[in-house]
Amino acid sequence: MMEDAFKPKKRIFMALTSVSALLGAMMIYMVWRVTVPGLAQISWLLPIVFGLVGAVLVAALLSGVLGIVMALLGLPVMKLLFFWAWKAINILFPFAVVLGRLFNIPRDRIEQSFIEVSNNLVLQHKVKVSANRIMILTPHCIQLDTCVHKITRNVENCRQCGRCSVGEMLGLAHKYGCHFAVATGGTLARQMVKQARPKAIVAVACERDLTSGIQDVFPLPVLGVLNERPFGPCFNTRVDIKKLETAILAFMDDEEAKEKNAEANDKAAQN
Repeated sequence: MMEDAFKPKKRIFMALTSVSALLGAMMIYMVWRVTVPGLAQISWLLPIVFGLVGAVLVAALLSGVLGIVMALLGLPVMKLLFFWAWKAINILFPFAVVLGRLFNIPRDRIEQSFIEVSNNLVLQHKVKVSANRIMILTPHCIQLDTCVHKITRNVENCRQCGRCSVGEMLGLAHKYGCHFAVATGGTLARQMVKQARPKAIVAVACERDLTSGIQDVFPLPVLGVLNERPFGPCFNTRVDIKKLETAILAFMDDEEAKEKNAEANDKAAQN
């Protein structure tokens, strides 16, 4: 079930992006007003041309924010407006961070809110792909630091001993037939995405990595699942497997999901 659209975490990013969009629109208008006299001296057409360009930019910004608001409220949104909504949250994110500093809002809270809004947009768009075109992607800190089995190049090296979350994640990948990759950094993650060529990604990471990753692969749909950090950041992190499975199923067709579950139950019964 979709989470409440008025969750406080979503409100933070929505408020900051709305203010950023309005300030951007005001700045575009002020620049146009200041430059009109000089442009008119060159040609009477220039103020009109620059005004139209400015109007298009303002309309794009505001329509993007409108698309986000409509999606969060559960209202039907046109596909084009969805695109602009996704584009808007990526463009306005840096401005939201700057505004957040002025209001003493920690960056990680803004990033959490960004991830919530992005996830909500993806869920509202109802993206459905076959399981073999879904990629589960996570940083290597999810693996136990003392484990001798290197999985960043081949995740099948995992022995599924249960001491970290990798084994359960690999089990989910096998159950549904998804791609599963563990990356040591952003560059390797992008290479893995390029090689696998998925149509949807379920990413597990911290706020910073999820935010940058969602922006890097845009317009590829991503559902972000925040990792758990019982020992602090970037060290022996974990993931809630139920949340991860829910994200995978959100991308899958219901019939395919039922078939995969039935196959998994049959194998379990045979064993």
